[in-house]
Amino acid sequence: MTTTPKRGCFITLEGIEGAGKSSQVAPLAQLLQEHGLDCVTTREPGGAPIAERLREVLLDPRNTGMSGMTELLLMFAARAEHLAQTICPALDAGIWVICDRFTDATYAYQGGGRGINPAQIAQLEMLVQGDLRPDLTLLFDVPPRVGLARARQRMGAADRFEQETEAFFVAIRRVYQERALAHPQRYCVIDANAALAEVTQQVRQCVTNVLLMS
Repeated sequence: MTTTPKRGCFITLEGIEGAGKSSQVAPLAQLLQEHGLDCVTTREPGGAPIAERLREVLLDPRNTGMSGMTELLLMFAARAEHLAQTICPALDAGIWVICDRFTDATYAYQGGGRGINPAQIAQLEMLVQGDLRPDLTLLFDVPPRVGLARARQRMGAADRFEQETEAFFVAIRRVYQERALAHPQRYCVIDANAALAEVTQQVRQCVTNVLLMS
């Protein structure tokens, strides 16, 4: 008699540019492995071959004339492929998934940053995801001025989003904070303005709390 594996847990990391969330993916995966859990790490936009090609279009700084609606639809097209090829198969197999950004980023960037009606985003969310939502969302909160200063210290040219104004990221941060207040059972807010070791410790504490309850 075969048994269906217990569904994996879906953890997402969110935050503006320069919040430091991506640097926490590997330590978080290590933490899960220390607890004997299989996990995969992935990102958005991207996470599957076709989705990665759409990522290139979305981040290319030459695509300056892209409309907000085009951007939104490309994000969800990439997400649909990501879910089908990477996220859902892993979760169904009992594997935990760590994803660098997911749909909360769409509400923040395309909703807050581009001014798209959240109701339109919600319609696409239901169409593409159904009832699937993250089990835990780590929000790396940092003032936009700090985050942008960090992002601009990186090597390489800025992508299409990194070239946006501080006001754009102020709006994004506000939406993130509003969503954290609206979904306290899912969100864990990380003070990303703290030292790296302290940020890592905050992440470990939040996720350990989830592990203990699972």
